Amino acid sequence: MDSVKRYLQFVKPYKWIIFATIIIGLLKFTIPLLLPLLTKYVIDDIVANHTISTDTKTERLFWVMAIMAFVFIVLRPPIEYFRQYFAQWTGSKILFDIRNQLFTHIQKLSFKYYANHRAGEVVSRVITDVEQTKNFIITGLMNLWLDLATIVIAIVIMFSMDVPLTIVSLLLLPFYIFSVKHFIGKLRALTRNRSQALADVQSHLQERVQGMSVIKSFAREEYEQEQFNQQNKNFLEKALQHTSWNAKSFAVVNTITDLAPLVVIGYAGYQVIHGGLSLGEMVAFIGFIDRLYNPLRRLVNSSTTLTQTLASMDRMFEFVDEKYDITDKPGAVELEKVAGNITFENVSFAYDETEERTLKRIHLEVNQGETIALVGMSGGGKSSLVSLIPRFYDVTEGRILLDGKDIRDLKVRSLRDKIGMVLQDNILFSESVKANILMGNPEATDDEVIAAAKAANAHDFIMNLTDGYDTKVGERGIKLSGGQRQRVAIARVFLKNPPILVLDEATSALDLESEHYIQEALDKLAHDRTTFIVAHRLSTITHADRIVLIEHGEIVEVGTHDELMKKQGHYYQLFQVQQLDA
Repeated sequence: MDSVKRYLQFVKPYKWIIFATIIIGLLKFTIPLLLPLLTKYVIDDIVANHTISTDTKTERLFWVMAIMAFVFIVLRPPIEYFRQYFAQWTGSKILFDIRNQLFTHIQKLSFKYYANHRAGEVVSRVITDVEQTKNFIITGLMNLWLDLATIVIAIVIMFSMDVPLTIVSLLLLPFYIFSVKHFIGKLRALTRNRSQALADVQSHLQERVQGMSVIKSFAREEYEQEQFNQQNKNFLEKALQHTSWNAKSFAVVNTITDLAPLVVIGYAGYQVIHGGLSLGEMVAFIGFIDRLYNPLRRLVNSSTTLTQTLASMDRMFEFVDEKYDITDKPGAVELEKVAGNITFENVSFAYDETEERTLKRIHLEVNQGETIALVGMSGGGKSSLVSLIPRFYDVTEGRILLDGKDIRDLKVRSLRDKIGMVLQDNILFSESVKANILMGNPEATDDEVIAAAKAANAHDFIMNLTDGYDTKVGERGIKLSGGQRQRVAIARVFLKNPPILVLDEATSALDLESEHYIQEALDKLAHDRTTFIVAHRLSTITHADRIVLIEHGEIVEVGTHDELMKKQGHYYQLFQVQQLDA
């Protein structure tokens, strides 16, 4: 029940409106309890009353029906409306708060988490599981108590009418309680399994939709259909297990609740025949039995719903409990001004404690405004090294200093605010070109956006798009070419105007014309900034102040292009091979 306690923290701000909704609900559920009493009054005091005239009977019937019509036509509809509205309003507000907090949580999770978990799984927790928890508010905090209150009120009225008949009415109640307890126990585990299977289907589907171009290009439709069928079949099996157990519980419980009226009708009929009970009391009791056991049937539905809700709560809080790998340490300071001197002091790094180290004993001092090119074979550790600067990961050993301060002593957001990154595969959001450039500085004016685009050699192609800067680029920027996406990404870094720049394979996999535009923009961007360039194509980094060759996670050579060529070591050999290839 730890999940429930934690969930109640989200409910707490709305406790008074929930209380008011329950009060309104009590009125709504109490009004129908007047019907059995009305039936008893009409039968015993009007229809079967031989001491009054027909006109008097008609007059009494008219007045009592007029009063009941007023209650059901004038009073009950607004009560019903406000109960439904406030219940749904409260549930929606609580879900709004939860999703806001979860999105904050999502943004704090490290790259390591996203490397090990599928995006669809995260989306399932935030959308599907959170939506399921709404039932806890509607059902658990409102309807459940209202049904229990209705049962209590009905039993009190029944006891006031006839004690023995009420006891007979409740004879099957212990069997009802036992059966509910028995079936609900296993349902929570089955519900959790079903929810996980559904999340797996959602994750698998999301990955395949994103990778549809790969499926089509390799003509793997039949194979992928089979893979999806397996995922879908797994969900079907879990859903049917859940459905089977659920159906058994309903069959048993509804049998018990259906038997109760039969017992009451038999006993009450016997009492009426022998003069121990009036006909009106018998009909009223049968009405109250319906009012008593209908809420009991709903309680089974509520129990099933709450079981599903608790399973979703467990999954939601399991996600909430994911630890942050990168956090601000106590006393971390805000990074204000940055010169741009960066020192790697004996830095070693591994993505996981059980894995071999990707970087080993890296020592490198970079001066303000210097351009450092990191080169070497793929998998050598170049991208890993630059990912440590904005603390996407933390060093395993050693430390990184920025202007003499350990970057772990700085607030993460203020550190990243001073770093601009252009990657090989820059992700654009499916909004307008302008909105994507504004990621660099949301407060920028239109003129500043255009100036950044011009600096990135992007303005001309943007103006040729259908709606110019307001053109929607599609998911991940699919409507733009690779070179156009890169230039938009560079424009947003221009707009950010950071003192430190990281270019990770920013010109690889581009045609020569795009590379020319982008290289020109990058040279302009790197001017007077401390810049790290991760490059595969060595011809693009010959201008760098220093070139650092990294192999197997270690620095092998450092120097200018001319120095390293004269040395005729690893860099010289790599350069010669690339020139021959060219």
